Amino acid sequence: MPAPSFTTPRADPRPQPGAAAPDAGPLATRMRPRTIDEIVGQAHLLRPGAPLRRLLEGAGAASVLLYGPPGTGKTTIARLLATAGTRQFVALSALSSGVKEVRDVMVEARRRLDRQHRQTVLFIDEVHRFSKTQQDALLGAVEDRLVLLVAATTENPSFSVVTPLLSRLLVLQLRSLGDTDVRDLLRRAAADPRGLGGAVTLSAEAEAALVRLAAGDARSALTALEAAADGVLATDGTEIDVPAVERAVAETTVRYDRQGDQHYDVISAFIKSIRGSDPDAALHYLARMLVAGEDPRFVARRLIVHASEDVGLADPTALHAAVAAAQAVQLIGMPEARLALTQATLHLAMAPKSNAVIESIDAAMSDVRRGAVDDVPAHLRYGRYKGAAELGNAIGYRYPHKVPDGVLEQQYPPDGLVGKNYYHPSRHGGERTLRDRLADLRRVIRGG
Repeated sequence: MPAPSFTTPRADPRPQPGAAAPDAGPLATRMRPRTIDEIVGQAHLLRPGAPLRRLLEGAGAASVLLYGPPGTGKTTIARLLATAGTRQFVALSALSSGVKEVRDVMVEARRRLDRQHRQTVLFIDEVHRFSKTQQDALLGAVEDRLVLLVAATTENPSFSVVTPLLSRLLVLQLRSLGDTDVRDLLRRAAADPRGLGGAVTLSAEAEAALVRLAAGDARSALTALEAAADGVLATDGTEIDVPAVERAVAETTVRYDRQGDQHYDVISAFIKSIRGSDPDAALHYLARMLVAGEDPRFVARRLIVHASEDVGLADPTALHAAVAAAQAVQLIGMPEARLALTQATLHLAMAPKSNAVIESIDAAMSDVRRGAVDDVPAHLRYGRYKGAAELGNAIGYRYPHKVPDGVLEQQYPPDGLVGKNYYHPSRHGGERTLRDRLADLRRVIRGG
């Protein structure tokens, strides 16, 4: 039976003696490491005796999950694992494959193992996009070592991979490349015959700009280098300088690092501008993030948090606006979703502010952690089961709806917390009204 189309035979990925270097394909592909020693970064996983190094040297047989940011070498490591021994490499993408494709791979892997005694390395990129059913379809083959599964994800596997599969995998966390790693990679690509072959040189300033742009992502670094080199060579130049880098990529992107300090600095300034009720500054930082390609879902999540943390009940509609913006981002995507994010940003920036919501829950949780967890008052306990009355449960409970105002005197907190106030409304916006109402409620409930 012929192999499925997605397992089309391919050339052996190992370098062949005397083979000419490829002169086609993206620079990032041409510079993909062919041996363990060519891998840049991930020293914590590749030291002698480390599980990943043993796997790459053909001494291990554990299935692995590679978890880390884009451009850290997940696909490269998977391909190198396939070259250890006589294994067959098969790649699936969670974006385009379903249970049928997974099962077809398993059938072919069984035949390969029985007839050729060759194990299959099954690489699944973006495994977090597989449904529970699709992930469950892998369990038997991984358990029996029919395939050596190499799964890759940029999401936290504790939340995105089902527990039965996760327990069968060796989870290895890849880290973003350091500046030194990216710099070495750029220099190698500029000089290596597989790369630019010395056709261009990098000025120190341009190199530093490319390192900042990469933000620890090897693929981004090489893509930007290739674009800059193409621009220089097209004008018969030989040196890549900062203007050449800026012409090749968006200038704002060079100044915004989605994985580094700029990412945290800009989002911090964005939230603090909203908290400080400066809508113009908030829009500036929102624009910087959107132009630089920041994930709009990240911005939406921060707006949702801010709506309760810094606005709260001073404007009860703030949370609705933030959640609606997040839903709009999911439904329509960019660039149109920028309008919903802008609307929510302006709403929150101009809303009256109060941090009473976060202060109240933090105070309550602090007491609980310190042991303030006395018994629930007997009259509030569940009483709809046989024997509850004998224990005193639900005896004496007073139903508020039986009085005209719907509020009556009754103890609700445990004995040790009677009279304890957690929520302190501000005098801003809607909380001004809540402040007076809460005082009246406490007087009635506590019998004051």
